[in-house]
Amino acid sequence: MSTEHCYTLINAPEDQEPPTEQSLRNDLENGKIDTKIAAMKKLITLIMAGERFPNLLMVIIRFVLPNDDHMLKKLLLIYWEIVNKHGPDGKLLPQMILVCDAYRKDLTHPNEFVRGCTLRFLCKLKEPELLEPLMPSIQECLNHRHQYVRRNAVLCILTIFRFNEDLIPDAPELIYNFLENEQDASCKRNAFMMLIAVDQGRALDYLSTCIDQVQTFNNILQLVIVELVHKVCRADASQRSRFIRCIYNLLDSESNSVRYDAASTLITLSPMPTAIEAAAKCYIDLIMKESDNNVKLIVLDRLNDIKRNVTYQRILQNMVMDILQVLAAPDLEVRKKTLNLCLDLISARNIVDVVSFLKKEMAKTNSSNEFEKASEYRQLLIRTLHTCGVRFPETAPVIVPQLMEFLSDSSAASSLDVILFVREAFERLPDMRESMLTKLFDNFSLLTSSEVLRAALWIFGEYSDSADRIKETLKQLRSGLGDMPMVDSEMAEIAKLEEEKDGDDEPKLVTRTRITADGTYATESAYTSVKKEIKEKPNLRKALLDGDFFVATAVASSVTKLALKYIALDSVDAAAKNSVTAECMLYLSSILHLGKSGIPTTPIDTDSYDRVMSCLRVLSEPSPEVTAIFTRSCHDAFKKLLAESAAQQAEAGGGIDTKKIVEVQADDLIGFRALRTTDDVDNGDDFDTMITKATGSDDTKQADASKLSKVFQLSGFSDPVYAEAYVHVHQYDILLDVIIVNQTPDTLQNLTLELATLGDLKLTEKTSSHTLAPHDFANIKANVKVSSTETGIIFGNIVYDVAGASLDRNCVVLNDIHIDIMDYISPAHCTDTEFRDMWLEFEWENKVAVRTQIQSLREYLEHLLKTTNMNCLTPASALDGDCDFLAANLYARSVFGEDALANLSIEKTNGKVSGHIRIRSKTQGIALSLGDKITLNQKDSA
Repeated sequence: MSTEHCYTLINAPEDQEPPTEQSLRNDLENGKIDTKIAAMKKLITLIMAGERFPNLLMVIIRFVLPNDDHMLKKLLLIYWEIVNKHGPDGKLLPQMILVCDAYRKDLTHPNEFVRGCTLRFLCKLKEPELLEPLMPSIQECLNHRHQYVRRNAVLCILTIFRFNEDLIPDAPELIYNFLENEQDASCKRNAFMMLIAVDQGRALDYLSTCIDQVQTFNNILQLVIVELVHKVCRADASQRSRFIRCIYNLLDSESNSVRYDAASTLITLSPMPTAIEAAAKCYIDLIMKESDNNVKLIVLDRLNDIKRNVTYQRILQNMVMDILQVLAAPDLEVRKKTLNLCLDLISARNIVDVVSFLKKEMAKTNSSNEFEKASEYRQLLIRTLHTCGVRFPETAPVIVPQLMEFLSDSSAASSLDVILFVREAFERLPDMRESMLTKLFDNFSLLTSSEVLRAALWIFGEYSDSADRIKETLKQLRSGLGDMPMVDSEMAEIAKLEEEKDGDDEPKLVTRTRITADGTYATESAYTSVKKEIKEKPNLRKALLDGDFFVATAVASSVTKLALKYIALDSVDAAAKNSVTAECMLYLSSILHLGKSGIPTTPIDTDSYDRVMSCLRVLSEPSPEVTAIFTRSCHDAFKKLLAESAAQQAEAGGGIDTKKIVEVQADDLIGFRALRTTDDVDNGDDFDTMITKATGSDDTKQADASKLSKVFQLSGFSDPVYAEAYVHVHQYDILLDVIIVNQTPDTLQNLTLELATLGDLKLTEKTSSHTLAPHDFANIKANVKVSSTETGIIFGNIVYDVAGASLDRNCVVLNDIHIDIMDYISPAHCTDTEFRDMWLEFEWENKVAVRTQIQSLREYLEHLLKTTNMNCLTPASALDGDCDFLAANLYARSVFGEDALANLSIEKTNGKVSGHIRIRSKTQGIALSLGDKITLNQKDSA
């Protein structure tokens, strides 16, 4: 239980009665060692549950304390920690003097385990009356032969010096001398940590004496040194030149943890390009050498943090080829994050090298044995090359031929990405249209995916302009559709198969004469059967026979465009024009006949039938208006789509140029840090900050106002103990800063804040007990670990004893704290293809009905985006205009990498907005929490 939740055990097991005080007394007085151990465990459990056994104190001192059993000694340490050591008058119990004497003997015990455990227990004692007699023995433990005793003695002295400095006023000097003579790494680490906490000057003096030997220290001591340098240099900038060389040296440490901390510290201490480059190289080397994928992702996040600084982007751009080496990692998520990072670092100086490297990676993915999830990785590479080709058109002639090799890829998603990029390249690169069209002709018969076929047919209809190209395109379509008319050829093939079935298809006896080994002749008989070969159908006909008549509409649109373009050519005679038109009409009429014949697995649907029929009418009676729609308007709409897509990507964060804008004006004052006085440096306010505060445009008040929204009142003003908490949400944990006020004239002893959680929240540690004087207050901090994006609840109570009272413990029940899911969700962007893939993959769906008083569809969409922190993927142009129906796709991403998808479909009927919101995610928690958030805000808006 203690590993799962951190709370006090209140109720005893139901299958047994709690032991009485007399039974515990008998077990402790007369029992054997095992009986005493069991009795001590029961007693500790009951005291933790709030019971009191003051009469057993002397029994334990007399019958349990003298035992040398190690298990009993450990239980006694826990017992002395939780037992009430003060009487009703608030003074220390006289019996504790006997306990003090017993532990003075344990501090001189020959067994190092007993000494070390006793020292650890003394770290938790705060009573100076108990600690003062033990100080000589504690100091003697610093010279013990075993390191376990020495390092616990250092920690014990640290806690005593913090809370009772007068007991050992020379502790810093004592520990400094200990540190100079100590050889054990763990003991030196503890001693150095103490000097950092209580006397940084001595810690710096010690570091100065051994700064050249830091690389030879143990890694646990190196970590503490990095922490000290970071603290000192952040507080006093003049110390940076003194210790920055030490941090540089630790970048070459044998420990990956030390190298990571040293690189992070170096970035915060020095903005120099050499320092940033050294830290980035250290990060990249860590990613390459570390086997844990979680560590790789964390270090990649640090590189992303460096990239966000405009000044450092150029440094990382020079290292982009080193970063690409991370693609050797087998994990797909690591590769994806690496490619996204490199996309933001690509410039005109390195684009050629990057494209060349990615082409080699594409070639490697053909071997599925070498790469895990080769198809998904190939798809990532294709999309990356696509982005490179769009941003840097000069590289497209190199990228396009390489990508077109994967048009017939077994993965439909990869081949679809390729054909969409090729379609875009046809428009952006007019000089390459002929070569790309030839390559597309060569691969057309290998295309099997319906989406890829439709995109290829659209390209044929749009970019086949000359007479030769149009005839060649029609030839490709004819080979894809097969023999014409399709119904007659299919019926003939079916009849032929029936005849072959009715024929003699039984095995036939075949007799052969063979020569045996001794030269004689032998007759060999065998039954043979002829396997009938079934001719595979062309790709377009196969799609139509499978009932995919959406492809038929693409064929109809493509051949109509081709025929209209051919008719418009002046270099072609009328007979040839009529021949091409008749051929195209034959294709369309044959498709319509096939759709109604019953041969396909699914008959043609009404929409597809109307589309093909309208194209047939256009070919039979062409008009200038309809011709303009087919030949020009469709192309103009595609160019507009590309422009909107580029603008949307730039707005969503793909625009790197906007990040490079440094908002510095030519007439801005320059502040020279080296010319500031000491007062200016200590003050910390530069000229711009002072001007901002003086003009009243400081946003500190707004920040304070946002903090106030995170303050929760936990108890009432009339309660004896008032409590309120400030909830500070970090990325992966929550810090509760609780202020507790004693509103009574009594002294409250053993005041404890007991917390519990619901949802994916876990308390990391139990809070300590406090003693509050009348009308005094205390701050208690508690850490809560968050493991997923889900609405959680923190609840609990405050228990305490009143000094001088003999009643049971008092309890104040606290109000619940609801953790808002919006603290972990941020708007994100993805392509339409990625959205559709995730929509099909995610299994958890939450459907929320729209009930609101908002009367505008667009206004409700804005309200939904504001309340859910999601980003609208549907472009603004698709939402413009006045209509009684609205559909939009929304997307957000949590700090844990969880994706949240939503589809909004609403309509306006009788002046009211109605519809549904469908939310999908990979985990149940985020889908349900988002749905609850939307429902709650709908009630508020109503």
